[in-house]
Amino acid sequence: MPNTHLSSFERGQIHILLKRGMNPMNIAGELGRAPSTIVREVKRNSTPRGYDPERAQRHYVERRKECRPNRKLGHAPLFDYVISKIRDEEWTPETVSIRLPLDFPDDPMMRVSYETIYREIYTRHDLHYLIKCLPQSRPKRRKRGQGKTRRGPSIPNRVGIEHRPEHVEERVEPGHWEADTVFGKNQDSFLVTLVERSARMLRAVEVFSKHADVVANAINALLIDLPTSWVKTITFDNGTEFAEHEKIADLLNVKTYFADAYSSWQR
Repeated sequence: MPNTHLSSFERGQIHILLKRGMNPMNIAGELGRAPSTIVREVKRNSTPRGYDPERAQRHYVERRKECRPNRKLGHAPLFDYVISKIRDEEWTPETVSIRLPLDFPDDPMMRVSYETIYREIYTRHDLHYLIKCLPQSRPKRRKRGQGKTRRGPSIPNRVGIEHRPEHVEERVEPGHWEADTVFGKNQDSFLVTLVERSARMLRAVEVFSKHADVVANAINALLIDLPTSWVKTITFDNGTEFAEHEKIADLLNVKTYFADAYSSWQR
């Protein structure tokens, strides 16, 4: 049995299997987990309406934040790797974060989130020179309402929601996602959120720019570890932060669709 925490994907599976009438013991066998793990998970995160995978994942993330140390770039080899990749090879912080476990699979010290990389670059004076290397470089991040407003069609090769298969609307088949971005607490960062339509499974990550390339990398990082049967379509609103949808489609082999203008509720 794996000695790891349940993933958001597994929580979505638990939700679906419970709706199909499977008991926790059988679900444990299906997922390769200890029965006590599934029983405890369901008991801890059930409401009068049943098991809630979104609530479960949210509580798990909150608990992890409470016990996780605030890791920065204090490990010298990690610092050198991050700086060289961004400065010399023009990698984004998202790419650096994704590649670290691939390049250093057996070294847990060689890990850092791209949120931390952005934060370090913007807050450490000795790293300000790297701001110009970021996807959307500027000395200070813009606050809400600043900068130019672009109107009109600006998303190349968008496919309207009217072309999305009708069965996606039924919320029965897994693998169909809704994407969104929301302002962070201080309006100087954003959350990229993905909700799976059938299981209502939530995946989210904080980013420090709504540049389309940053958002595309974030979405790819959120979904890359899921089985292909769980990543079939993604539906966006018409925000320009989703303009790199083709980059997402190519990496994840997924179909992308866009709601009508001013109709994000259609997703």
